Amino acid sequence: MINVAILDDHKMVVKSLSKLINESQIAKVTDVYYNIKSCRKGLPKALPDILLLDIGLPDGDGVEYCAELKKEYPELKIIMLTSYKEFNVAKRALHNGALGYVLKNAEPEEIFAGIETVNKGEKFLCEEIDILLKEKEKDAIVWFSPREKEVLQFIADGLTTKEIAERIYRDDETVKTYRKILLVKFDVGNTAQMIKKACEQNLVRYSH
Repeated sequence: MINVAILDDHKMVVKSLSKLINESQIAKVTDVYYNIKSCRKGLPKALPDILLLDIGLPDGDGVEYCAELKKEYPELKIIMLTSYKEFNVAKRALHNGALGYVLKNAEPEEIFAGIETVNKGEKFLCEEIDILLKEKEKDAIVWFSPREKEVLQFIADGLTTKEIAERIYRDDETVKTYRKILLVKFDVGNTAQMIKKACEQNLVRYSH
């Protein structure tokens, strides 16, 4: 039996997924976590074979956490289980060490196939993501919300996180989340690279 842990903040998803896996006769769920903090605390006590990792978590970005996990536990195999269908998000997750990428609306059989494949140390992409990556590998088109474009322009203008928060009437943490999402969407590691790409794609007016 393959030991699987789940990190996802949606309790109904965790409950139904745990039931499916435990009845599969392929794997069993050994631990569940609802945020990164509890996962950091629990993993050292009982390291699973595979971690099913969500991306949108209440206390951080699952894609970034994936890189942290692979550094600390190189032997841990990670499958991103998420609703994000965007090219750059999937690409960055795989770059950060995830062996699998499966959408939450995938059929149970596809999830089981992912668990078995990744457990062997092989990469697994659900069909929808596999097609997406092949189609967009050469010419990735990323969609930005009006708010993301607004924050991006403020960043290009050199505003601090606090100044941006005041402009959009949100708190600092919300702005930090926007920054993280933009870095993922641009598939870059820092703000300078992001602004360079944004200028090349005519997404911002860069006055500096």
